[in-house]
Amino acid sequence: METIASVVLDSTGVNSINELVPQETAPVTFLSGAQALMESLVAEGVDTIFGYPGGAIMPVYDALYDFQDRINHILVRHEQGAGHAAQGYARMQGRAGVCLVTSGPGATNLVTAIADALIDSTPLVCIVGQVGRKLLGTDAFQEADVMGVTMPITKWNYQITDANEVATVLSKAFYIAQSGRPGPVLIDMTKSAQIELMTKPFRYEQCQSIVSYRPRLVPKTEQVEAAARLINNAKRPYILAGHGVQLAKAENELRQFAEKAGIPVATTLLGQSTIPVDHPLYVGWLGMHGNYGTNVLTDQADVVVAIGMRFDDRVTGDASKFIKQAKVIHIEIDPSEIDKIIKADAPVVGDAKEVLKALLPLINANDFTVWRNEFRKYDAIEHEQITVPELSSTEGKIRMAEVIDMLSTKTNGEAVLVTDVGQHQMMASRYYQFRRPNSLVTSGGMGTMGFALPAAFGAQVGAPDRQVVAIIGDGCFQMTLQELGTIVQNKQPVKAIILNNNFLGMVRQWQQLFHQRRYSFVELQNPDFITIARGFGMDGQTCDARENLSDALDTMLAHDGPYLLEVVVEKEENVFPMVPAGASVSQIRLS
Repeated sequence: METIASVVLDSTGVNSINELVPQETAPVTFLSGAQALMESLVAEGVDTIFGYPGGAIMPVYDALYDFQDRINHILVRHEQGAGHAAQGYARMQGRAGVCLVTSGPGATNLVTAIADALIDSTPLVCIVGQVGRKLLGTDAFQEADVMGVTMPITKWNYQITDANEVATVLSKAFYIAQSGRPGPVLIDMTKSAQIELMTKPFRYEQCQSIVSYRPRLVPKTEQVEAAARLINNAKRPYILAGHGVQLAKAENELRQFAEKAGIPVATTLLGQSTIPVDHPLYVGWLGMHGNYGTNVLTDQADVVVAIGMRFDDRVTGDASKFIKQAKVIHIEIDPSEIDKIIKADAPVVGDAKEVLKALLPLINANDFTVWRNEFRKYDAIEHEQITVPELSSTEGKIRMAEVIDMLSTKTNGEAVLVTDVGQHQMMASRYYQFRRPNSLVTSGGMGTMGFALPAAFGAQVGAPDRQVVAIIGDGCFQMTLQELGTIVQNKQPVKAIILNNNFLGMVRQWQQLFHQRRYSFVELQNPDFITIARGFGMDGQTCDARENLSDALDTMLAHDGPYLLEVVVEKEENVFPMVPAGASVSQIRLS
């Protein structure tokens, strides 16, 4: 026998159940919008949420209380931390990370992470509370126009005002976030929609397609054939592999393609770890602080095969001078990127894995040893002028390069490196010898200071079987250090290294090189980082002597649980090579 129920909002805004007349009918359960949200997440396979509760999302948190055996909610210390942690999780899992925050300041605190996720193609589903439907537009307490704010920085956003919409909207959200070029989606859910009961039984169906959104995965045959013709006729071909290769899980296809064609492979910053550094075809990474040969010889290639990359200005330098001599094959799932910055002679729209599969039987087996050896000549110059001096110091403070090089050796190049933004980020990319796929998590396009600590935590949750090490500058650390509390409370074995030079190092470098050493507000008076860590319950130590560095790294890596290692490094160390702003990549400087 079923009890039919109606919902009445009491004075607190919480629903109460009024029983009506019992009737002899089959049981029918009508969920609240908040309960429907939880059931939708479970149906979508979500096992982890990063969030922070508040008034406008409280009904959802009340529903979450009954789902703790199915969904692990991780309480962060700041909503921005929730976003970055979800990014780290998504990058390791290859599926959407989920954030849950309240309205107003809770939602706006998430904006930086959403923008970061959009430009770096990271799938997120961000669920934010909103005031009740009747209060929309009244400037109610903690109301903000989250839809208007996030429209330019999401793939899609939607405001739920009716509990019956929940399942359909959530299925679309996950489909849009994870298909095509991944990115963030935001769902703004009014409090009234969270509380009210659905008027029909809950049913969840995973979205398989949307009429107005149909990303092309399999490329057009004529586009693939045109690309193959250019490759087969090339004399000095060059592959630029971007983050899109990893997003498509196409590392094996890239290797097979490059090995058959014999083409040297360079990566973008976010493309690092796509191919092992010790692979004979790997020639380094391209960009403002990338390798010498990869930058100089880009302008000597006759065919450039760009895969899953968007020709960011940190890669091209002066775009008007970039690869003007080359025929360009641009393999990209997002058609809006084609011809946006660099004109493509042979555009191929599609998923990188599918495109490379289609290309493989059409390309000729070849060997470009003489061309590849050109890169090795420049490698030797870079090694002599930059690498050897940076790694052979015996006097003065420890250099950042020494720390990363030693860490790489001790982890055999197999750790997940999560880097913040600045000199330490560039040094980590230069000196860590990535040998496993999907081993670098960093903020590339947005360049968000404070990214690494929460992202490292999310990456560790997403890849519990891997060693995760965060590389952080002293300035970046102070932007999100409160997330030490999240790491400790959740007992995740994240290891964090602060490279402390008491400066906002990258800004200082530019002020030194281009502003006559006019150091304008870049020197930091830092706190005792280890005391702060211990206040949160995290162990750690400071290393300020070169002879102690090896033991300090061993202690950190062997520690059972999270650990913070502060390394005091040279104050005015610069990162070279460097492409000056406005210069072409071939004008890269060694000093």
